[in-house]
Amino acid sequence: MKTYSLDEVQDDIIGKVGTPGRDKFEYELQMDLVGQAIKQTRLERHLTQEELGKLIGVQKAQISRLENNAGNVTLDTLMRVFAALKAQVKLHIELADINFAEQ
Repeated sequence: MKTYSLDEVQDDIIGKVGTPGRDKFEYELQMDLVGQAIKQTRLERHLTQEELGKLIGVQKAQISRLENNAGNVTLDTLMRVFAALKAQVKLHIELADINFAEQ
């Protein structure tokens, strides 16, 4: 029986690193983790979704959507949520090397 590494399985099923399918998968995974982090922190702070919503000026339904799918939210809203949760936010951005050679 042949065994496969996790990387091999991911490459085969999701796509190789750098392909559109893999990029989409990894983005959605990261957004799920952000939503889970918001929910976990909200619960640790003993806040309801309604209370958190009031702190940042949105409805409870928007907090629920954010916790379940953070991919469809503005950076401003995320920053307000984390400020209300008294969370320290560190933003790390990596830009791909782009060669702007003269044409």
